[in-house]
Amino acid sequence: MSIASEFKEFAVKGNVIDLAVGVIIGGAFGKIVDSMVNDLIMPLVGKVVGGLDFSNYYVALADQPAGLTLVEAKKLGAVFAYGSFLTVALNFIILAFIIFMMIKQVNRLKKAEPEAAPAAPAPTPEDILLLREIRDNLKR
Repeated sequence: MSIASEFKEFAVKGNVIDLAVGVIIGGAFGKIVDSMVNDLIMPLVGKVVGGLDFSNYYVALADQPAGLTLVEAKKLGAVFAYGSFLTVALNFIILAFIIFMMIKQVNRLKKAEPEAAPAAPAPTPEDILLLREIRDNLKR
């Protein structure tokens, strides 16, 4: 079997295609959640705690002057950007919760589907019934 045919067999298997679709949708879904966290949730959280922007929380490690944005401080040296970490951690928690809820609903729907009742056995053919009757008469 040539490598090309082996690759073709591998690539067209259902699992590989399902995985590719999942990765593409997951990437797009990740961008949606990332935007939701950065553009909707974190500004609200910042407003609740006093109008602070978490994305600019950092500790300067290279003696940068105070009051710089995170991007400016990174240009001047190393920083401990715990605000960015908080944002990414919140992003992960939201994404994990949404995936958990989706899997929970899929499992619930799988359980709700009625199981197919076993098919009724096919009626016994007439010739078999006659042969059984003859057998029973011969036994008597």
